[in-house]
Amino acid sequence: MQLRQTKRKSTARFFWGLNFLLMIPLIFISLVHCSPEPNKQLDKTVPLNSQPADVQQNSQKNLIPENMNKTPKHANPCVTLPIESKIEVDISEQKLYLFCRYEDGNEEVKIYPVSTSKYGIGSEAGSNKTPLGLHHIKNKIGDGAPQGMIFKARQSTKRVAEMNAVGAGDLVTTRIMWLKGLEPGQNSGRGIDSYRRYIYIHGTAEENKIGQPASHGCVRMYNSDVIDLFERVTEGTEVYIKK
Repeated sequence: MQLRQTKRKSTARFFWGLNFLLMIPLIFISLVHCSPEPNKQLDKTVPLNSQPADVQQNSQKNLIPENMNKTPKHANPCVTLPIESKIEVDISEQKLYLFCRYEDGNEEVKIYPVSTSKYGIGSEAGSNKTPLGLHHIKNKIGDGAPQGMIFKARQSTKRVAEMNAVGAGDLVTTRIMWLKGLEPGQNSGRGIDSYRRYIYIHGTAEENKIGQPASHGCVRMYNSDVIDLFERVTEGTEVYIKK
């Protein structure tokens, strides 16, 4: 009985050892199959929107910051905003300068002879003097009126003036550009207000006196010139009167 048990144990050990020897080649083959290829690393988990490090570095070099000026270095800079048309009256020269910029970008300086006050320079009400300083054209009056048309209180009289007639006086003809002072204490305000003094740029029946002080405070022009100026400027155009 004991001999049979011993034989059974020996037989069991023999078969277990045989099975182990048969499994060794399988284990070896399995290890060889799962090993990485020479000089090749195992892939790592990478997010879908990521890139390899070398690609990311190159991409960063090509990125342009949003706040960077993309204009080429040698590009011409943009021009500044265009100056507005403006008028300058020079009393010492008895000339009016129009600095005009047109819609097509062209610029021109037109010069017109004028006549300012024969009483001199000043802003006081009732002085009949020509005021100094910055003004603008508040109202334009007389558009389309015949050349030489006489105006009274800014209304057409339906009469055309005779040019250079003896005793014609200080007639307002053809066109009116009524000036408003923009400098309080100098040409704007109580007792010195250019607008309330009815200071105009206007045509005159005394064209023979253009180029010399002869008005009663306004800026007189040749009738053809005042039409030309009237058509070129708008209400709001600045007018600077200087000595």
